[in-house]
Amino acid sequence: MRVLLVGCGGIGGIVAASLAKSGTTLDIITGNPEIQRAIQTQGLRVRELDSQEWSTPATGQVVASAGELARALAAYDLCLLSTKTTTLEAALHEVKPLLQPQADVVLLQNGLPEERAEAILGHKRVIGCVVGWGATLVEPGFSARTSRGGLQLGRRRPMEGEHDAGLQRATDLLGSAFATRMVRDLDGVRWSKLAINCATSTLGAAGGDTLGRLLRQRFVRRLALEVWGELAHVARAEGIKLAKVAGTLDIDKLAITDAERRMKVGSPALFLKHSLLLAIGLKFRRMRSSMGVAISRGRKPEIDFLNGEIVRRGQRLGIATPVNHALVTLIHDIVAGTQRPGLNTLYDLYRRTCTPDPTGTSRSQPALPPLAPQPSETQLDRDR
Repeated sequence: MRVLLVGCGGIGGIVAASLAKSGTTLDIITGNPEIQRAIQTQGLRVRELDSQEWSTPATGQVVASAGELARALAAYDLCLLSTKTTTLEAALHEVKPLLQPQADVVLLQNGLPEERAEAILGHKRVIGCVVGWGATLVEPGFSARTSRGGLQLGRRRPMEGEHDAGLQRATDLLGSAFATRMVRDLDGVRWSKLAINCATSTLGAAGGDTLGRLLRQRFVRRLALEVWGELAHVARAEGIKLAKVAGTLDIDKLAITDAERRMKVGSPALFLKHSLLLAIGLKFRRMRSSMGVAISRGRKPEIDFLNGEIVRRGQRLGIATPVNHALVTLIHDIVAGTQRPGLNTLYDLYRRTCTPDPTGTSRSQPALPPLAPQPSETQLDRDR
């Protein structure tokens, strides 16, 4: 089986290194000449959670663009796509000519990328992969793992009554290097991971601090509960049943309810929700937002495909999502330089979205502008 990996940032770098270490031969498109040179000269480098570092040489070609592989003529049987979700369509159009007509593409992005990929490849060729661990790019060719977890693979529309050989091949391949399992309800797993990203990554980018320090603040925890409450409302309207995160964390039950929003005094249930968020903050106290890191490095954040996904779907369904909407706007303002990340910035957003309007009037929620055009093939920034 000829395997192609596209995107060699934090996540892609660990996937490439781990597969190479397990003996898999795969070619790599990095989209970044600096990463290409670093891998060719120093190998694929990884730092584990215990600070241990290791490296392994690439087992196939390492190129900066798809055009450098087109001359090889041999088509690939499987593609692992680990680009940023902001460049998903452009990356798929670029690599599609390199693939066998029925080759599967495994999506390792955040958000809900499957529908977008199916519009280009058809639903029978798209496999979703929910990455349960985190990673960041320390420097070109050097990735650091930031949290534990495994991989969950599935299709948005599972094949009925027949063995899915393509999904089995992808699971076996990734299972040679990671704890990997197939899931029937990919949407439920995807939406729960989306909920985690929408709260932790976005609030971390807006607050400009580690998850542990931010979640010590009651108003930050309330914002996380509000984000989940809006997401859960939209998910139910779309017929999605949120899967438990790591088999234990039930986002649907943690999400704030309308009754809890109206309470002037807390309740035992709300106290428990805040306590669980405090525990999460303690466990991941040193974790920094990948979105915040992207912004600090001058890269386009994935906000439009995280919280923005919930806002757009809510607008189609007639469901208000004021907190997610305000967070999308705030992140764009931070990128534009008109706002600065920090606790005061987050507190101002909390006061505007989570406290009663003294006039008694409902707050309006303007529609988000349409998504900006996707980058052209020559502008792809594939580091993830």
